[in-house]
Amino acid sequence: QVQLVESGGGLVQPGGSLRLSCAASGSTADILVTGWYRQVPGKERDLLATISRSGRTNLEGSAKGRFTVSKDNAKNTVYLQMNSLKPEDTAVYYCSVLSGTDLETAVVYWGQGTQVTVSS
Repeated sequence: QVQLVESGGGLVQPGGSLRLSCAASGSTADILVTGWYRQVPGKERDLLATISRSGRTNLEGSAKGRFTVSKDNAKNTVYLQMNSLKPEDTAVYYCSVLSGTDLETAVVYWGQGTQVTVSS
């Protein structure tokens, strides 16, 4: 099993930056992909970014151009750097991992989420 703990959320003014962290513990060697998602009340959880075990990254939609995803293997931590934040970025941000021997049989684990509020 894998346990995930997000941190780094909070209140930031428009135009500001935040770096979210997703610290993994447990069977971290089996993690294939880590993803960052966000969700606002009443809406679906949206994928923002992924980073694979090999370090390949992908950004989706609104994350392109403002967000970057990276990881520190020694710390088993994945980061989401968010710049030029807008009020519409306000959401609960979650990290998730696919863990297993291959993507077809991988198990999904979720963190508890961290609130990001962009407001003046």
